[in-house]
Amino acid sequence: MSAAMAGPRPVVLSGPSGAGKSTLLKKLMKEYNNVFGFSVSHTTRNPRPGEENGKDYHYVTRDVMKAGIDKGEFIENAEFSGNMYGTSKAAVQDVQAKNLICILDIDMQGVKNIKKTDLNPIYISIQPPSMEVLEKRLRDRKTESEESLQKRLNAAKNEIEFSKKPGIFDVVIVNDNLEDAYDQLKNAVLEEINVVNKMKVSS
Repeated sequence: MSAAMAGPRPVVLSGPSGAGKSTLLKKLMKEYNNVFGFSVSHTTRNPRPGEENGKDYHYVTRDVMKAGIDKGEFIENAEFSGNMYGTSKAAVQDVQAKNLICILDIDMQGVKNIKKTDLNPIYISIQPPSMEVLEKRLRDRKTESEESLQKRLNAAKNEIEFSKKPGIFDVVIVNDNLEDAYDQLKNAVLEEINVVNKMKVSS
């Protein structure tokens, strides 16, 4: 058993923006207060007011981050708007070491990268009922320019296609009805929740 396997299995949550991942996660974290943990990502961007190093992000220089990626210390990494972001193996192991289920909220590229590691998470995809519903949800947020909205919709189309490939995800949840979707999510991770609760009792 490798070190990455110690502690409960992590959960990888993927799915397009607007599918309802955050809402479902909040519900899960509220019901199971001390069971889940988030890995703290690394980034090369500067902290925003109120953000703490090691809590919101691990803030590092581009050189440090590149060196870590070259050494294979990162499970996944990406670049947005000129800044690098990534999840390190150590960050996931920190959560597992506390006997918590580590939640990784990542995109399609991240899922592909994690498939190449020995992390062995539970892969869960959250999908919208249709592209029309997704577009309406994103438009209702009124946070996007038309160009940015179209980019998100294109990315969503690719993510939906990707989720249909056999063997990629353990569970695909179509978030048509929030309560039903939540029940499915809970069932998908219940075994690991029980593992954590047993550990708590025995420790």
